[in-house]
Amino acid sequence: MAARSAHSHAVVYGATCLRPDGWSGAPLRMRDGVIADAESSGAFRIYLRDHLVFPGLINAHDHLHVNAVPPLAATEVFANSYAWIDAFQAHFDDSAVKAALRVPKAVRLRHGGLKNLLAGTTCVAHHDPWHEALDADDFPVALLRDYGWSYALGWPSYGPPVRQSFAQTPADRPWLIHLAEGTDAVAQAELTQLDALGYLAPHSILVHGVGLHEQDIERIIAVGAGVVWCPRSNRRLLGRTLHPRRLADAGRLALGTDSRLSGSRDLLEELRDVADGGELRSTQWLDLVTTDAARLLRMPLRGSLQAGAPADLVIVEDRGGDPIRSLVGIGRAQLRAVVRDGLPRIADPDFAEWFDAAGVETVPVMLDGRPKLLATSLADAEVIALEPGLEQLPIRGVAAVPREACH
Repeated sequence: MAARSAHSHAVVYGATCLRPDGWSGAPLRMRDGVIADAESSGAFRIYLRDHLVFPGLINAHDHLHVNAVPPLAATEVFANSYAWIDAFQAHFDDSAVKAALRVPKAVRLRHGGLKNLLAGTTCVAHHDPWHEALDADDFPVALLRDYGWSYALGWPSYGPPVRQSFAQTPADRPWLIHLAEGTDAVAQAELTQLDALGYLAPHSILVHGVGLHEQDIERIIAVGAGVVWCPRSNRRLLGRTLHPRRLADAGRLALGTDSRLSGSRDLLEELRDVADGGELRSTQWLDLVTTDAARLLRMPLRGSLQAGAPADLVIVEDRGGDPIRSLVGIGRAQLRAVVRDGLPRIADPDFAEWFDAAGVETVPVMLDGRPKLLATSLADAEVIALEPGLEQLPIRGVAAVPREACH
């Protein structure tokens, strides 16, 4: 079949889609990479009975270039981030860590992007210096752009200076900083310190917040700032994490993975832990990685299947009951398809006709023991080699799964 343009027109029929006003069985139309109001002539039709379509997920905090670096082996619990940062400096002398860091940074960044995409994350906030590799047209995920950041109040030697960075960040763009990352007096004093400096503002995004007091949380809400919650990383390094309910109720909380160096495997694993914690409603689980994350990060068209938004989708089978539980609680291999800018990027083999109609060349892969098709543009051998559970197969190594999905 002749390849169509890179932003092929397509319509999903038969699935139940999470629209801004709730669940809907209406067709989901995509045109030129965005969600469209009307179907265009010649659009490719995808019939997906008993499926659910979610917006692509947003990872509000990752360090993309260190996802293949072996984590710290010690089980020590640290009082604050500065203590574990010191421990990590010695960790970087480990031979396995040195070997991982010898991989070109551009490759490691693409691996971090692919890691996210495989788990249904289509947009990421990267909290580190920008690199030209992130500007590639075929980078696996969309990225938060035009934002300000500093690393932490107590570690000014890395990243932009706090005062300069905050001053240079426009009020309509997010400003990110690790804050209150610990359980001791040092961490617990940081919100007050930030506020006294004048750097707590509506566009301030505070990452971790483990040491926040109740009055700190109320102050954050009153100002209109936000917090990114990374519970796996917090529990592993600090022994506990923040209580999320008040921030989530106020819509001031997003979820992040903090990279595999210290945090979770991917956003699906993080969501599963949030659900198991039982502190939030199921609708809030999803808000943390869609609408609330998009609002805090000043990305109004992300995290939603509204008209004009990027056509970033996560497609899963409808398992019955609460539809959110058809996504939260499963692993990445159980995702039926991940779509970015209206194009399938990784999907089960029976989506082959959609890839073909969209002009997306594919290679067969195994993902955690399940056959998938992966867009060739993402199938860089150096990148795949860094990802546990992902293996590229010979072209004839995968047979189509005999199920009815795309016609």
